[in-house]
Amino acid sequence: MKFLKKTSIKIVQRSRPLNCSRVALVAAIMLGVALVFSFWLMWHTFDYRDNTIYIATKVWSDFAANIPLIRSFSWGKNFPPEYPLFPGEPIKYHFLFYLMVGLLEKVGLPLDWALNLPSAFGFASLLIIIYLLAKLLFNKKGVAFLAVVFFLFNGSLSFLEFFRQHPLSLNTPREILTNQTFPSFGPYDGKIVSAFWNLNIFTNQRHLAPAYAFVLLLIFFLIQSKLPKLAPNGAILRNTKGVCWQTLLLGIGLGLMPFFHKAVFAMAVMVLSSLFLLVPKLRRPAFLILAISGLLALPQVLYQTGGGGPPFSFNPGYLVPKPLTAYKFAHYWFLNLGLSTILIPLGLLWTNNRNRKVFLSFFTLFVIGNLFQFSPEIAANHKFFNLFLIIGNMFSAWAIYQLWQKSILTRLLIPFLIVLLTLSGIIDFFPIKNDVYVKIEDAPKNQDVLWIKENTPPDAVFLNSSYLYHPANLAGRKIFFGWPYFSWSAGYDTSERRKERDRVLGASTLNKDFVCKVLVANNIQFVSLEKNEPENVTIDLSFWEDNFTEVYKNSETGFRVFFVDQNCD
Repeated sequence: MKFLKKTSIKIVQRSRPLNCSRVALVAAIMLGVALVFSFWLMWHTFDYRDNTIYIATKVWSDFAANIPLIRSFSWGKNFPPEYPLFPGEPIKYHFLFYLMVGLLEKVGLPLDWALNLPSAFGFASLLIIIYLLAKLLFNKKGVAFLAVVFFLFNGSLSFLEFFRQHPLSLNTPREILTNQTFPSFGPYDGKIVSAFWNLNIFTNQRHLAPAYAFVLLLIFFLIQSKLPKLAPNGAILRNTKGVCWQTLLLGIGLGLMPFFHKAVFAMAVMVLSSLFLLVPKLRRPAFLILAISGLLALPQVLYQTGGGGPPFSFNPGYLVPKPLTAYKFAHYWFLNLGLSTILIPLGLLWTNNRNRKVFLSFFTLFVIGNLFQFSPEIAANHKFFNLFLIIGNMFSAWAIYQLWQKSILTRLLIPFLIVLLTLSGIIDFFPIKNDVYVKIEDAPKNQDVLWIKENTPPDAVFLNSSYLYHPANLAGRKIFFGWPYFSWSAGYDTSERRKERDRVLGASTLNKDFVCKVLVANNIQFVSLEKNEPENVTIDLSFWEDNFTEVYKNSETGFRVFFVDQNCD
């Protein structure tokens, strides 16, 4: 006994042997369900058949930026990387995920497989790590399962808006099953409940789920590394070498995150820094991960920002209606978080000190997201709240479990509480399930795309008169001025570039010397003109016909291409 006391070795007696085959079967079923659902979700929103791109209407807008970025790596030449909708400057948008997709298409995978495979595996990984982390924190499979369910089916109160539009009746189940619109899509439809709680953010932003999965995996390994490991005889084991390798790999992985998702990188640093302060046992590995990742991340951050730093301002209240008051703040978040505003505090009350510290580390995201603006669009802060709520859902699930344990009366409340915590998410699921496709023809079916792909340099830049799904972008080339929302939200100065494009395309009496000067200065090799002119711009076709060589014309689509180099000596 003195020897045991001196060496701090603990002996524990297992109550029953572990049934490894049963554990393996349950794990295989969970993994299968996660993969099947994830593959269905990604392919249901994006498909590619017969040289035609099928894009669900709910993702059509974001994919007008995603596909040009993918194609710039697969069919184009984009190194060092530039934003294909705003060339001429180092890329400000995190591109690593779409580089991987582009390389997969480049080596022969169809576009849908190249995009949907990593998207599905990324989303399935997120579901699995949510389960594993909740299981690690609370040691209850039921709690872990509920945490996944609460993630998939958000607990906002948007169902109230649905029932305003569709009053409760015998037709309610049919109206939910056939619903095609999100009942609340704030701030874009003027309603309070945010657009960012449903699965639509993960089908649009395909790189977000794997980024979140990595952060949760990082926290999982940090916590697990400090839990005692038992040998078959019950002795505590310490695998220092394994922990060191984990720390190194996690630091390298986090260090690559700015090119993968710079906002999630910032959030991971915030959470790790909080854990460093709150949990003494984690200080050494947290510090090492932060140090390693910081060394790797700094060049990426400088490249993306040009050394000037991202837009940053103090803007309290997020999307809470202004002027900001305590009542408006509480009202906004109660409608958006629903019963979680009550269950999360209960879960904190009924858990241990370690779990409270983990929660507080993620709660910093909620606080910072409500205080500061990190990009031109304040709505982009939703990423802070989505990651915070993943952890918050675990504590809501723990509160549900504790209520189940307390009495028969509280058990009777559980089904009602679970319905309230998932009803909005269930309603929000069917607009995705019932969505329809927008079809975009690709090369070789689309002759405009085919000609550009086969007759222009892979790194060519086009001065364009139209924006979305431009043939040059689909062919992997860059356009001088893409849809301004995408470039503006990434931090580019779109107002100046718009003026420059308008001066070149829309002057009533164009001067060739001036036009050539602008084209050559911006490395523009081709000018494309379409039937639809830009807003407030009138294009003088005769000027281009008289001064530049027309190298392509499609009389059916009205798409015309003029060559610059031979005409601007």
